[in-house]
Amino acid sequence: MRDAPAPAMNETIRALVCNATHARGVSSATRIQSLWSGYGELSRVHVEGGDAPSVVVKWAKPPREVARSSVTSDERKRRSYEVETRFYRDHASRCGPGSVVPRLLAHHEGDNEWVLVLEDLDARGFAERTWSPQGSALEACLAWLASFHATFLHAAPKGLWEVGTYWHLATRRDELARMTDTRLKSAAATLDRALSSARYRTFVHGDAKPANFCFTPSKDRVAAVDFQYVGGGVGVKDLAYLLDDVDSRVEAHALDTYFMKLRAIVGAEGEALEHEWRALYPLAKDDFRRFLDGWRR
Repeated sequence: MRDAPAPAMNETIRALVCNATHARGVSSATRIQSLWSGYGELSRVHVEGGDAPSVVVKWAKPPREVARSSVTSDERKRRSYEVETRFYRDHASRCGPGSVVPRLLAHHEGDNEWVLVLEDLDARGFAERTWSPQGSALEACLAWLASFHATFLHAAPKGLWEVGTYWHLATRRDELARMTDTRLKSAAATLDRALSSARYRTFVHGDAKPANFCFTPSKDRVAAVDFQYVGGGVGVKDLAYLLDDVDSRVEAHALDTYFMKLRAIVGAEGEALEHEWRALYPLAKDDFRRFLDGWRR
């Protein structure tokens, strides 16, 4: 999505950006996109005389009041902004060259608002986007996920979602009630228990769609953004989402590639981990499709 003019920033955000970048001032700001349901915006902010020419600002400011029918959704979104702040503040520093994320430069949590001032990944060389990664681009996404999952293997998701992904059953009761696929609906609780009781748990990105990966021009390396639904879980949940639309041949090759990369990083635990997660992958696919069936109604 191309940048568009953004409205004037408030003084709190302007000061936060200038202090974080040691800039003399802000020269311009352009909107990258609005946040889901109009809960805020993502902007690229250019500064004068700072440590970097630009930063990305994520400003979430939910409405003060919502309709009764939207309360559950509103609470989920608010919690997601708290989670994303905690991830960048408390956990992201563990991500190395294999799972690049933007650096958190500053943050602010105020009355009904969350502000993140983040490194501009475009300026770092990750300026390319693709909505349907193939070949080396898909392999780069798989390598990022393998590195991320290996980094947080057995880690406690402190301050994050206890169970990651934006389609987690406990947060999607409205969608469950609307389901028409009786097989998936009756299996929903069983799927959730099986995925949540796995021996090998890590952090899942929770929203690992192509739009949340930023590529180098050669598309052989990626960085990832948007950690509103990061939390505990099995890594194949991220794969089930990323590979949802690919054909069976590409899917099989992608799984082999992912597990090869994951085993190379985790070492001795790799074989047992792969055995468990491969068995859970079809369940993760059904769990995601359970959500889609109710969400689309």
